[in-house]
Parts: sequence; structure tokens; C-alpha cells
Amino acid sequence: MTGSLDKLLSISSGSLIDCAPTRRIPLIERAGILGQELWSLLTRRNGLYAFESALRIFPIGAAEGVMDLERWNSHDLWRSRYDELAVGCLFFAEDAFGGQFCVRDDKIFSFDPETGQVKEMATSLAQWADRLLSRYDVLTGFPLAHDWQQRHGPLPANCRLVPTIPFVLGGQYSLDNLHALDAVEGMRLRGDITRQIRDLPDGAKVKLTVK
Repeated sequence: MTGSLDKLLSISSGSLIDCAPTRRIPLIERAGILGQELWSLLTRRNGLYAFESALRIFPIGAAEGVMDLERWNSHDLWRSRYDELAVGCLFFAEDAFGGQFCVRDDKIFSFDPETGQVKEMATSLAQWADRLLSRYDVLTGFPLAHDWQQRHGPLPANCRLVPTIPFVLGGQYSLDNLHALDAVEGMRLRGDITRQIRDLPDGAKVKLTVK
């Protein structure tokens, strides 16, 4: 399945940061074998967009206007809004709606920004890429991202499509329920929602407080 990574790179944008990473940041070192695989990928393509920006993989390094892996994973940026739910996760990519992909416990998981729930996806980066390529319509949100951009123009840099009514609260997967929002603000907003609903039973009435 190493060919899956080659295929993903072949349909992706150029590097988000022109120069290849030269410093193995602690986040990568702590992620074990999968960290080494991610490092190898980022030395080939230092961050990327794919599927018409529905997928973003974060780069290593600093460049104006580009969100990098270290900043994205900093505790105070947005992770703190999820309390212990984000502990142990290395968030390295996201889908069109800000759904995260992360490394944890030597596996790759999806991370739902509205609930903090994780779902195992793969045991290698190549396997993850293979799953994305085979189910990109579901796993990246490509169809809605494509239609939204046909209507509104290209998705602005560092933005994701966030539901006006959260999906977890019955919001529809539809163009009319989506708006472009800075990815950090989107994660903070839904982290606050996650903390308010996580202990509620199914069907409970919800009155959200937005910070």
C-alpha cells in the first residue's frame, strides 16, 4: 500500500511550505513508528491540500499565513477546549469540516470535533491513505466541499466548512448549513460544544453557551 501515498501525492497540491523540514520536532519523535512515517511523508511534500482543499495535511516549519504542525497541536490554540479527549493525540490532518486525523497509541484515528470521539482508521500512513483514496467522498467531505466552492468560490486559506447547526444536534449535511470559518475558531467553538453535551443522554434538550 505504499503506492497509496504516491497516489495521494500525485493528486495533491504542492508543498504548503517550500523548504523541506530539517528538524524532527518532539511531536514527531514521540509518535513512534507512525511519527517516522509522517516525517518521511513531510520530507517529500511539506504539507498539502487534496480533493479541492477538502483534505489538509499540516507542514513542519514556519511560513506566513500557513498553519504548521507544532502550532496546530499547541495546547492553548484549541486542544484545551477538549480537556482530556485530546490528550495523547498528534493531529496531523483534517477534512473539509475540520474533522481531525490523528496519531495515538501507534494507530491513526479520526477525531470528531463535535463529540471528541475517536474511531480507529489505520495502523500505517499508507493504510490511511488507501482508505482515503477508496472512500474520499465520505472521509474528506469532498462532495459538499466541491459544491460549496462552486457556489461561493475557493475555500479561503486556513478555513474549514463549519455547520451553522452542529451535525451532532441535527444539523444537515447541506450547503445551506455550512459556512467558511477559520479552522482554529471552528475547533474552539466545537470544543466548547463537546464539553457541554458530552455527558447528556440521547434526546436531551440542549441550550448552548458560546464563549
